[in-house]
Amino acid sequence: MKYPIGIQTFEKIRKDNFIYVDKTELIYKLAHESQYLFLSRPRRFGKSLLTSTLESYFKGEKELFKGLAIEKLETEWIQRPVLHFDMSLAKHADVERLNELLDLFLTRYEQQYGIEKSTKSPNTRLANLIIEVQQKTGQQVVVLIDEYDAPLLDVAYNQEVFEELRYTMRNFYSPLKACDPYLHFVFLTGITKFSQLSIFSELNNLNNVSMDDAFAAICGITQEEIDTALTEEVALLGEKMGKTPQEVKQALKENYDGYHFSPNSPDIYNPFSLLTCFSKKTIGAYWFASGTPTYLIEMLNKFNVSPEEIDNQEATADYFDAPMHTMTSIMPLLYQSGYITIKDYEPITGLYTLSIPNNEVRIGLMKNLLNNYVKQPQIASTTVAKLYTKLLKDDLDEFFNLLKTFLGTVPYTENTQYEGHYQSLFYVIFSLLGQYVDIEIRTPQGRVDMVLRTTTRLYLIEFKIDASSEKALQQIDLKQYPERFALAGLPITKVGVNFSSKTKNIESWEITNK
Repeated sequence: MKYPIGIQTFEKIRKDNFIYVDKTELIYKLAHESQYLFLSRPRRFGKSLLTSTLESYFKGEKELFKGLAIEKLETEWIQRPVLHFDMSLAKHADVERLNELLDLFLTRYEQQYGIEKSTKSPNTRLANLIIEVQQKTGQQVVVLIDEYDAPLLDVAYNQEVFEELRYTMRNFYSPLKACDPYLHFVFLTGITKFSQLSIFSELNNLNNVSMDDAFAAICGITQEEIDTALTEEVALLGEKMGKTPQEVKQALKENYDGYHFSPNSPDIYNPFSLLTCFSKKTIGAYWFASGTPTYLIEMLNKFNVSPEEIDNQEATADYFDAPMHTMTSIMPLLYQSGYITIKDYEPITGLYTLSIPNNEVRIGLMKNLLNNYVKQPQIASTTVAKLYTKLLKDDLDEFFNLLKTFLGTVPYTENTQYEGHYQSLFYVIFSLLGQYVDIEIRTPQGRVDMVLRTTTRLYLIEFKIDASSEKALQQIDLKQYPERFALAGLPITKVGVNFSSKTKNIESWEITNK
């Protein structure tokens, strides 16, 4: 099996017989949706491959689509001129470097079509290029701009540099509307929404299909595609892991599934992680490890976001689609970057529920956030593995003994005198254990500090500082918390934990099985 890891060229995938999950029915529909389109998706979700596929389609390269769904849909295969601009090459570029790249892009097409290069500005050259190419070929031009916002993402919080780059890009893209009579199709991809960066203020007819149900599955891999097109890959992975196909599918779902890009989106798997997993024949954190933006962690700290505040948040679409460079909460950055996704939608109120999509993202985030709580993260990773074995054995005394040793690495901060500090730390640790964990769960009598659910048991945990673990345990009984969770169908263990503000560590704990 040949897996197209990092390969973003449709022609290469088809000619070299790499695995390709057929998206061409959706691509055909996209190509006939409207004249100006925009699609937003997180990094490594197949935007560049989609753009390359559109390029081959509009060039009329029929032979590349043999055996695919589009072969039965398209009857004309008109060969149109395509101008493809890959703006990912402009990542980390300053204004001078950006202008050099624009000059390189334009020069290449001017030479290809025998157009005299001028010394005019990039936007004037782009307008001239579109008009002359249409006149020379007799066909309207297709313009594809992949990752249009790439130059801006890493400088979104440096206002001066951001404004310089934004001005340059806005000028470059400005001819797209004026050249309407010469254009057949314009398609742009990115992570951030086009309206947010005020780049396309003049291109007000751009159709944003990012949250359209019809195109929710155009990037990424669906459960149906795994069950039909990737059954052999599942079987091979199962042979290597010593698991049945059903067990493999469950592991893949827990680690790579869970993305939704519209109100009624099917479950979408992360394509980069899924295909890398098939290639390496092991479950791993491939997407998260491939390039977590440093500014993500910095912004989590800037907005003083507690780890437990990331998950299960409600918002309207205009809130989590807010401009990243002017955002007042972390939610737009987390959503647009793929660290949280749509989990539910209430059409009456227009409210979306946004959550972390899967274990790969959850554990990756928590590992990064753990650095805020411990001095030696490498020790933390070893300790977490040991904690996991104790939890699986329901050996809570040894669990807390290990945890007490571990908390000796927690830095002394002002926050350690508050229950919330330890609550957040426990949330990170339990999340790293791959277990369901939530905090401040409402009950008819109040809120339980933390609920931890494993496959075999439910733990109700109450925290106190400079009090006693007995008092914490009594609060669980006093407020009748266990009754709230009786329908879970799992044995319940009540845990009272007392911390010392003096030692900054666990002072005592009490454990009672219901």
